[in-house]
Amino acid sequence: MTIEIYVSTDIETDGPIPGPHSMLSLASAAYTADKQLVATFTANLETLPGAQGHPKTMKWWSEQPTAWAASRANPQPPVEVMQSYHSWLVALPGKPIFVGYPAAFDFMFVYWYLINFVGDSPFAFSALDIRSYAMAFLKQNYSESGKDNLPAAWLENLPLAHIALDDAIQQGKLFCNLLQANLRP
Repeated sequence: MTIEIYVSTDIETDGPIPGPHSMLSLASAAYTADKQLVATFTANLETLPGAQGHPKTMKWWSEQPTAWAASRANPQPPVEVMQSYHSWLVALPGKPIFVGYPAAFDFMFVYWYLINFVGDSPFAFSALDIRSYAMAFLKQNYSESGKDNLPAAWLENLPLAHIALDDAIQQGKLFCNLLQANLRP
């Protein structure tokens, strides 16, 4: 039986979709089901040629100077980052499972970048959304399953900093806490 490694992933971007806009930061924290942090990956990326920041996103960034500075420190070419990330994923000690909050947004960028720059995604076509998982576990509506309505112990009082690695670690802990609560008899 293959061990699943839950790869909590957070990105920062300059717009709502990949291609016209760029992924600025990529970070993942790989956890076992029992909440052991196996490894982390983080990198900032150069913007895509011809891409531009979306006005709404750039307005939001103007209100987040610390996070913006963190996302722009030492950017690397996307092809180099994604090749390193792919190698990191396949070297994990189990099957990588993409975990995000929200998974649809983060996965869209990560998958696009992996396919565009590497030609392969170790995640295949799958992503696990933390909020959807919480909705099912708590037997609540989606709108009632956001972080504001989750048990405080699951969140571990870790603030969302909009710094990709910090957020990936925070969301990975949240996921593992939720997973353990669901697996408890």
